Amino acid sequence: MDIDTRLLRTFVTVAEEGTLTRAAQRLFVSQPALTKQIKQLETVLRTTLFERSREGMTLTAPGRELAREAPAVLAAWDRALRQTKSTADRARRVLRVGFLASAANEATPAIIADLGRRRPGWRVEMRQASWSDPTAGLAQAEVDAALLRLPFPGQDAFRTRELLTEPRWVALPAAHPLAGRERIAFADLWDEPFVAAPAATGVWRELWLASDERAGRPVRIGAVTDQPDDWLSAIANGYGVALAPASAARFYARPGVVYRPVDGVSPTRVGVAWSPAADADPVVRDFVRCCLAHREPSGA
Repeated sequence: MDIDTRLLRTFVTVAEEGTLTRAAQRLFVSQPALTKQIKQLETVLRTTLFERSREGMTLTAPGRELAREAPAVLAAWDRALRQTKSTADRARRVLRVGFLASAANEATPAIIADLGRRRPGWRVEMRQASWSDPTAGLAQAEVDAALLRLPFPGQDAFRTRELLTEPRWVALPAAHPLAGRERIAFADLWDEPFVAAPAATGVWRELWLASDERAGRPVRIGAVTDQPDDWLSAIANGYGVALAPASAARFYARPGVVYRPVDGVSPTRVGVAWSPAADADPVVRDFVRCCLAHREPSGA
């Protein structure tokens, strides 16, 4: 009997979280997609794994048995996959680094150049991820390390070191009434529609909506996007405004979109992240050292 490991991973997450809502947020997928995957697994196994109720998802007897064994199976598969990919990349002398948007800003080229000096013949392969995966491939072992905005979903499972902080600005349509101001109070944006990341990204989406810094005021969503180009188009077309790192004004300049400093909202943080399994990897260790060598003096 062949079972897709993706279905098994979905099952384990639902079993651990106890509800489809929390499991969907953790896996960055919609609840209907999650329900479909659980039904697929139950069909393959010809048994019911969960009893569904308003309170959540309760494991059946077969489900409890699978929940005991599945984590070890997935851990073994992840280890084998990571070692296979790592061996292949080591043969090619390639370090895979995931990132979101502008990575570590202007420090990124310097970090890569520094690693080249430390590891002659090695190449860094930068892999940009959509906002629907705030771990930039780290959670799926698709990269060896990542340059990410902190915090990100599932961060506690990884090693992280902060590299820099920067203010959060707001991106507005050029014709917006607030675009003429030099600075904007965050409270003046509370009633504006916002361009948001997908709901399944959970804490990542809430970070960029500053949901906990609105004095309890609800967020209005004008559009949902998961790529920088779509995000810029939604703003330029007047579907909403969006918080962004100050560096977005340099990296994502576009006609029809203006950026303004925002008062009354906390800054954003950038960090380097890697799996604990990579602690013994000398190339990953060197990459982290390069990142730390180019961090801001205030970086923790």
